[in-house]
Amino acid sequence: MSPRAWLLPLALLAMPLAQAAECELQLGHGWPPATGNHGDAVEGLLVADAAPALHLTWLPKRGAESALMLLQPADGGDWTLRYARPPERVDQWDSRGGAMQRVLLVDQQPEILEVPMPAALAIRLVDGWQRTLQAGVPADRAAAFHDDEILSFVIAGERFSGLEPGCGPGELLVEQAEDLVKTADEDDAEDRAERWEDLQRDLDELDEALAEAPGGG
Repeated sequence: MSPRAWLLPLALLAMPLAQAAECELQLGHGWPPATGNHGDAVEGLLVADAAPALHLTWLPKRGAESALMLLQPADGGDWTLRYARPPERVDQWDSRGGAMQRVLLVDQQPEILEVPMPAALAIRLVDGWQRTLQAGVPADRAAAFHDDEILSFVIAGERFSGLEPGCGPGELLVEQAEDLVKTADEDDAEDRAERWEDLQRDLDELDEALAEAPGGG
């Protein structure tokens, strides 16, 4: 066999490794450098005294921040899906007095949308997101600085922060989060039931993606 004939099988073997590297989650543990004060202020306003089993905070470069939460009830009934957003951006620059200074506008009343969510589905969602993040983010990787929109997931007290995933299981989490934001604003119970069915199928897709990912089972 010619040397060139050997190159094609080797290239094919390398393709999954290259694709996996390209699809690596740009997330790490904790807040990224120079982000913690901003993030804590936003969560202090939007999450406040709630103790979500899962929450996702968006810190965009411009515009208002927001947070998505799943709250577990004490009585074992339906969970609560909540979305919160302030009327104004929390992190701002103030030029009064002739000097630019950073201010955190935490004295405002956020808009809150919430709906009940079936407990079994909520538990499955938390499990799927936790498995995705734990599989995709090495335990020793700290969140890195990024001059872009930051997403921060917190599940069972563990924080994963960084850039929005754009492929693989991580991208599915973002798509599910965007759908959940819409569901939190859905007043009609029948329409919500259809959205829950869609979410079940989305979680099936996530399970398949995790099984196909490197190291998946």
